[in-house]
Amino acid sequence: MIATKGYAVHSSDDKLAHWDFDRREVGPKDVLIEIIFSGVCHSDIHQVRGEWGNSTYPMVPGHEIVGKIVKIGDEVTKFQVGALAGIGCMVDSCRECNNCKSGHEQFCQKGQTVFTYNSVERDGVTPTYGGYSNQIVCDEAFVVSVSDKLPLEGVAPLLCAGITTYSPLKRWKIGPEHKVAVLGLGGLGHMAVKFAAAFGAEVTMLSTSPSKEADAKRLGAHKFCNTKDAAQVKEFTSYFDFIIDTVSAPHDYDMYLNMLHTFGTMICVGIPPEPIHLNGFALLGQNRTLTGSNIGGIEETQEMLDYCAEHNIVSDVEVIKMDYINEAYERVLKSDVKYRFVIDVATI
Repeated sequence: MIATKGYAVHSSDDKLAHWDFDRREVGPKDVLIEIIFSGVCHSDIHQVRGEWGNSTYPMVPGHEIVGKIVKIGDEVTKFQVGALAGIGCMVDSCRECNNCKSGHEQFCQKGQTVFTYNSVERDGVTPTYGGYSNQIVCDEAFVVSVSDKLPLEGVAPLLCAGITTYSPLKRWKIGPEHKVAVLGLGGLGHMAVKFAAAFGAEVTMLSTSPSKEADAKRLGAHKFCNTKDAAQVKEFTSYFDFIIDTVSAPHDYDMYLNMLHTFGTMICVGIPPEPIHLNGFALLGQNRTLTGSNIGGIEETQEMLDYCAEHNIVSDVEVIKMDYINEAYERVLKSDVKYRFVIDVATI
């Protein structure tokens, strides 16, 4: 076993604190990554605090991982020692079903998607521990290459926030002919603005905070709508082809659906804590669509990273020391970060 240092919680009301644990040895197809940076995702907070009802403890969070490969198995063909690499939300799947074979491992039809933490390996016994740690072992099939052209701290959140917003924009082939709104300017929203603008769409930020207008336009938004201002909302009635909804708090779906053009689509990538309520006429009246999108497969994640390296796209981050993580969680809940915390893992 490989002795590993990390930060963990042992119950839903625990604070993250130092915890030593063991990783498995490097197998024939595995790589050992020395973690350099690990992003902090809002879902880490949900799972640490047991808010989704599926938490198991002890838990080492973190699924936005970048680092350097320090050891490889005898049968590894994709990577060499010394290469930069990343791990996102998944570390394994059945690899045999239609979804896995078509590059959608997150939707494994056998239910064998193994998540980077708060999950169990395919042996049904071994728990997975995430990136709030100094190293991780993973099968090369679920590891992605990271370019040395970009700052690593800005790359880390691409492994979740990046692919979560890139994937639906690519799926719906969003480009120069489209008017796209991004609802919410946070970890997901700021990446959605960057990608939609890079793809050539006209981008509008929808926000309840007028103070965010300047930053939204710095990130690439062409227009801004204060959704607390009824007059501004009215200006955008039946205006957008797509809305990327990144908000994880309850909000008025009817109002936003009415901002869509005929046949427009609202794509939810945030996860509100309560069931969605809406008036059916907001959908039926103009044949609008309300749908969702959940991360992306390994191949698409690599495509996204390559696109970011080519177009110089990274997340806006605030780098923190590991022992600041509990304070960082409270700041995330207050939206007091621009726009993603990233842990300098050397500080464990």
